[in-house]
Parts: sequence; C-alpha cells; structure tokens
Amino acid sequence: MSKNNRELALTRAKRVRYQLKLKAAGKMRLSVFRSSHNIYAQVIDDKKGVTVVAASTLEKDFASDKKCRRNIETARKVGTLIAERLLAKNIQEVVFDRGPYLYHGRIKALADAAREGGLKF
Repeated sequence: MSKNNRELALTRAKRVRYQLKLKAAGKMRLSVFRSSHNIYAQVIDDKKGVTVVAASTLEKDFASDKKCRRNIETARKVGTLIAERLLAKNIQEVVFDRGPYLYHGRIKALADAAREGGLKF
C-alpha cells in the first residue's frame, strides 16, 4: 500500500529537519515555503521559537508584478531581500531548510541569491 503525496512530503520534511538539527550546531534556520503563486522565506531561531526575519512575494515591493510572482527571477529577489535583512541584523550563518521541496527551480534560485547576498550555509 503506497502513501499519498502529502504523507510523502511530510516524511521528507521530517527527514530534512532531523538532519538539520544534527548539523545546525545552534545556527538559525532559513525555512522556505513555496506555493503555486508565491514564495516565502523566514529565518527561525529554534532556541527561542521566534521568527527573526521574513520575506515573501506578498510584500509591497512585488505588488506591481502580480503575474511574475511564480518565476525564478522573483525567487532570486526574495533571496537577496532576505540576505540584506539578515546582514542588517549581523547574522551571516544559517542552515537552509528546503522542507519537502526538491533543491531545484525556485528553491535553488532563492538559495543561490541568498548566498550571493552574503549568507553562508
């Protein structure tokens, strides 16, 4: 009997988070959520249980590009935006949490842009 796609995604997300906790060594976690229309990124401090910085395509900067919220260029903009906000708070090292998503397309573009913006992970 096979699992449905949602159960497989949850299993993959749990596996990724377990590996992150082993390798994190107290670093904050850059978590990414991708919907069919938007992409969201937030940096979470798991020790305190708070979100330190967040960025998404729902912000005013992206309001004029309603048609282009779901492409790779927009994901790159969100990655650079999250990197700028983190560097403003003197946070340079994070752990990348891709969740249940494969590392390609918009997820990879966001991660690469965050690295180019000055983050280390």
